[in-house]
Amino acid sequence: MERQVAVIGAGISGLLACKYTLSKGFHPIVFESQSSVGGVWTKTVETTKLQTPKPLYQFSDFPWPSSVTEDFPNQHKVLDYVQSYAQHFHLLKHIKFNTKVAGIEYEGPQDEEIQSWSLWGGTGEPFSSKGKWNVIVEDLKTLATEVFQVDFVIVCVGRFSGLPNIPEFPPNKGPEAFHGKVIHFMDYAAMDDEKAAEFIKDKRVVVVGFQKSALDIAMECSAANGGENPCTVFYRTAHWNVPDYHPWGFSLAHMYLSRFSEFMVHKPGEGFLLGLLATILAPLRWAYSKFVESDIKRKLRLAKHGMVPTHSFLHDISSCLTSTVPEKFYDKVEEGKIKLKKAPNFSFCHNGVLVEDESTAIEADVVIWATGFKGEKKLRDIFVSQTFQDYITGTPDAAIPLYRLIVYNCLLQVQFFNSHYISRLIRECIQPRIPQLAVIGFSESIANLYTSEIRCRWLAELLDGTFKLPSIKEMEKDVTKWDEYLKQYSGEYYRRKCIGALHIWYNDQLCKDMGWNPRRKKGFFAELFDPYGPLDYVP
Repeated sequence: MERQVAVIGAGISGLLACKYTLSKGFHPIVFESQSSVGGVWTKTVETTKLQTPKPLYQFSDFPWPSSVTEDFPNQHKVLDYVQSYAQHFHLLKHIKFNTKVAGIEYEGPQDEEIQSWSLWGGTGEPFSSKGKWNVIVEDLKTLATEVFQVDFVIVCVGRFSGLPNIPEFPPNKGPEAFHGKVIHFMDYAAMDDEKAAEFIKDKRVVVVGFQKSALDIAMECSAANGGENPCTVFYRTAHWNVPDYHPWGFSLAHMYLSRFSEFMVHKPGEGFLLGLLATILAPLRWAYSKFVESDIKRKLRLAKHGMVPTHSFLHDISSCLTSTVPEKFYDKVEEGKIKLKKAPNFSFCHNGVLVEDESTAIEADVVIWATGFKGEKKLRDIFVSQTFQDYITGTPDAAIPLYRLIVYNCLLQVQFFNSHYISRLIRECIQPRIPQLAVIGFSESIANLYTSEIRCRWLAELLDGTFKLPSIKEMEKDVTKWDEYLKQYSGEYYRRKCIGALHIWYNDQLCKDMGWNPRRKKGFFAELFDPYGPLDYVP
């Protein structure tokens, strides 16, 4: 019987899902709201570069072209690479562009029956004769609505696009009190390079946030305005952003992406011997972290700028909170072209922003939010069923809140990052109580393309009947173990969707499910000490 699979989104994960389901003989139809493939790479700022080293950010069966020689290509080269992948594997003909998915609705058993199931989908199988998904789409050119009925849905909407995370303020303390312009990073990135440069030229700009997008915008502002109108960057907490991947001349990949490095941390389902080894190696784990921290402090002169984090590098890498600092960023700080301001609490006023406990406002013409996206809400809202919305979102009892930033003004609370709760996913792909559906690309890792590819392979094998999932209770027990690990090593920065510094152990579980040998290297020492990457998982 011919099985119809719907893929929502034609970013990295959507293309991989399309490619690997095709390889198993399925017939995917991909819905993409934009006019081209590439996802987040279609809307970036001029200075954006890949922040993961190129060898970690590549398709296992499609190498980078020889013309791309740098380790961190710019956004144009990354987008060209992704588009070339789609063309090479003939994926474009399966994509319906300018087609927005308005919602998905399961047509089958009632909620009461679904809640009584002990196996995923009632039978443990990815496909079922009991139900199908109705995918409701809108053609963004004609505004016509159409419903596609499919046997399985793969949601690849991602976390970092779509719904901007705009803070809420008390009356008369938010942007309405400000005479200038307030936009989100998404709006700035949607401008072409010339329009973006004109937007910030000769303006006093305040950027709120301190992850990669915030740093990129600050660099563009410093280039456009110099010291006459320095860019002010508001941050809540300093993090271990890296200047490069070679602390003190050593390879960071060997330190954190090898099997030996994972022996130093406790793992879900590790057993007695591996648990004992992780305990014995705890001092070395601490030394690794301090070694990297000392190099970052030296190269970026963090102490001079008051930017030394109070937590460990391991906490950040386990929470996917590390990013690459743009070249010469702190030189711009020392030249007075960028100003760093710790401002967990502030409000707007007529001529700028007022940081709590300060009497003088920071004058501004433009404020740009680099505060992320409401990826959790976007994922939740795609379901028509309230029951499925609750399953995918979870509850405070079932999950720890995502990292959040709370800002206060006087005695009033303003929330920057909503604390949504995302239900646990088996292998970070399957919600045990939602049948015939998978989520790919929502969970983070050190290298997202690499992680999405092996998940899509795993999912394709599941759809092809290579293996079956255990009972719902067993799956929920498994994801609880992963929660406990993530909470232990991320500390207060624990965010649900990050496998952090344990990607080899995670991939081992996928390999075992698929019947692959999880030991992918040739030779004992290579297996133990060489970093793992995409090419290690070529079949």
